[in-house]
Amino acid sequence: MWGNSPLPGRTRRLRQQAVLWGALATFAVALVAGMDVHERLVLGDIVPLGSSSVRADDLLRNGFHAGNANLVLIARATRPVDAPEIDAAGKRLTERVSADPGVWQVTSYWRDHAPRLRGRDGHAGVVLAHLSGDNAARNAAARRIVQSLNGRYGPLALSATGEAQVRVEAQDRSEADLRTAELIAAPLTLAILCLVFGSVVAALLPVLIGPLAVVATMAVLRLLTEVMEISVFALSISSALGFALAVDFSLFIVTRFREHLAEDGDASRAIAVTMRTTGRAMACSAATVALSMSALLLFPFTMLRSLAVGGMTISLMAAAASLLVLPAVLTLLGDRVNRLPVPGPWSARRRAAPPVEDGPWYRLAIAVMRRPVVVAVPATALLLAMGVPFLGARFGTLDDRVLPPDAPAAVAARSLRADFGGQQVVGGTLIVLPDLPPTAQDAAGRLDAYARRLSATAGVLRVDTAGGSYSGAGVVPREGRRFTGEAGTWLLVTTAHEPFSVANSELVQRLRAITAPGRAFFGGPGAELDDVRQNIAGTLPLALTLIALTTLAMVALLTRSVVLAVKALVMNVLSLTATFGALVHVFQDGHLGWLVGDFTATGSIDALMPTLIFCVAFGLSMDYEIFLLSRITEEYRRGGDTVTAVATGLQHTGRLFTSAAVIFAVVMAAVATSGLAVLKMIGVGIAVAVLVDCTLIRTLLVPAVMRLAGPANWWAPRPLHHGRRGGDGSSGAAPRVPVGAGAGGSDGTDTPPPPP
Repeated sequence: MWGNSPLPGRTRRLRQQAVLWGALATFAVALVAGMDVHERLVLGDIVPLGSSSVRADDLLRNGFHAGNANLVLIARATRPVDAPEIDAAGKRLTERVSADPGVWQVTSYWRDHAPRLRGRDGHAGVVLAHLSGDNAARNAAARRIVQSLNGRYGPLALSATGEAQVRVEAQDRSEADLRTAELIAAPLTLAILCLVFGSVVAALLPVLIGPLAVVATMAVLRLLTEVMEISVFALSISSALGFALAVDFSLFIVTRFREHLAEDGDASRAIAVTMRTTGRAMACSAATVALSMSALLLFPFTMLRSLAVGGMTISLMAAAASLLVLPAVLTLLGDRVNRLPVPGPWSARRRAAPPVEDGPWYRLAIAVMRRPVVVAVPATALLLAMGVPFLGARFGTLDDRVLPPDAPAAVAARSLRADFGGQQVVGGTLIVLPDLPPTAQDAAGRLDAYARRLSATAGVLRVDTAGGSYSGAGVVPREGRRFTGEAGTWLLVTTAHEPFSVANSELVQRLRAITAPGRAFFGGPGAELDDVRQNIAGTLPLALTLIALTTLAMVALLTRSVVLAVKALVMNVLSLTATFGALVHVFQDGHLGWLVGDFTATGSIDALMPTLIFCVAFGLSMDYEIFLLSRITEEYRRGGDTVTAVATGLQHTGRLFTSAAVIFAVVMAAVATSGLAVLKMIGVGIAVAVLVDCTLIRTLLVPAVMRLAGPANWWAPRPLHHGRRGGDGSSGAAPRVPVGAGAGGSDGTDTPPPPP
């Protein structure tokens, strides 16, 4: 649309106005359609769809009316829990919780008198509520119950924790923290944009493109909430990603537009040339980001799939706004894009384009390419050293410790661990044996043998079954009707480990390896984490293959070079290796807490986070890489040798992608101020990734590696030769004078390969 020959003035203005009115109408419709999307978002389920733990949970709930509770109420009194007044209040509390329409079963110390539900000091008891429905319904029920009790019931002081309450507090905290992050990031970002663009008018263009893309994505996510769960993180991450792409696309398009406008003076011709060059690279970049995010669809987690949908949508919406709306605005503005210049040396009016050879990025590239080995080896060693901690990564699942230590649910959870032995209350492993109904032949004998084998496993404290309680001390016979039904038999395994810990997951692996009397479905936190780890390990190779193939294809089509495509892939992987090492060092090992803020180190990192951060950071890194390689390739096709093309390309793009990375790092650093460990991890991980990418990778390793590769950079199979230098007659520029770089050739230059 914008890359064709300029239209007559009146027709051109009418078309531009139509585009802007259409964008305004789309914005209004999307704003109305997505207005209530926040109310329909959930924290997101981490349990794989169709896994053994999901099947076990369904069987327990529907076949036995059993399972781990979703909401835990700790009732504390100044007198013993068996005192008449306290006992009566506890029973009334139990009945009140049972009366809620979202509760299908309640287990209470004052109803069941189970010793495990009484605190060690005898002054506290527990009420366990099993909530019905999906995540949204369970969260709503937990919120309703806790708010109605308001922390007290007669003589009982109440505190709440459990999976549903943790989700409620985490969701509320994430929304509040993200609003705070926006307030922190917005003025800083606008100030940086003004310095980068040199004028207020140009700096406001990303503020135009970003909201258009975000509001359109909100409408799409709102529509999808009718058919699937959408995580609250899908909106927050897609919004941040959309703003990053808006800044990135605006920077490159506006800068190229200004460059051609200064040469030609005609805005329509300037935008036509800009969209034929930068616009093409931008479309390729947006497609690469969307394809990178699409890999999350392969994982059987509703949280990751909703993040994939959000990331793909925002990438395409940002591209659409930048390809359609931004050119129309720039054409109408013309040289008024430089209006309201910022004072000082950053002013757009004071910026005189120096000779390319005198630019700082050009000189840096030439310095690197004079000694590519001296630069490449230490830089690569540094990145690999930063990635070493990742070799000791332990993948767990965030529990109540995702919250700040002073959050009510986190405080209550610590009380549950200290006063009740938390894993004995809600963290047990549940094993469902659907092929072993109580009427089966020799059912008791087979169950007894299986329970004995389970209880003999290291880390198991007790196994409760229909026939009794098994432990290292032997068997305590007792009637256990609740463990049997028409659906078969189930067992409760109490372990010595934290419910969502890596040790508990590894224990479940050992328990699953024990021969069971028929099919065995494992549920509970340890089984859920084991399913998460197994599903990620099983899906990750396919996801990485998809990302690698799509990246290679997109970069090869853009640059007409297989070598550059492979180089781009390797550089990005190297960058993310350092990022993951930093994540383990900070969030698993608990270092640098003074820098990132208070959080609880659990000795593991959430199993889903590396996958999520990889896809987001990989897409952004490829975005910067594509713009850099696009300009380098363009310079090479104009007749420059590899060294000159690299130096010139970096001079034209280095300031832009570095500025974009710094702006996005500021946004992610603001996100990292959240009290939620998961948002801290996302913010720190992506900020480190983009900063490492724009410094060590783009400014040092890319020039060094391309200098070492020399003419091999431009090798490609014959089908990709179309459009290369001389291949389509587009290279009309006079050949550039090669710049000596002193490494790799006898005269310090590399001679480009002849046209095919």
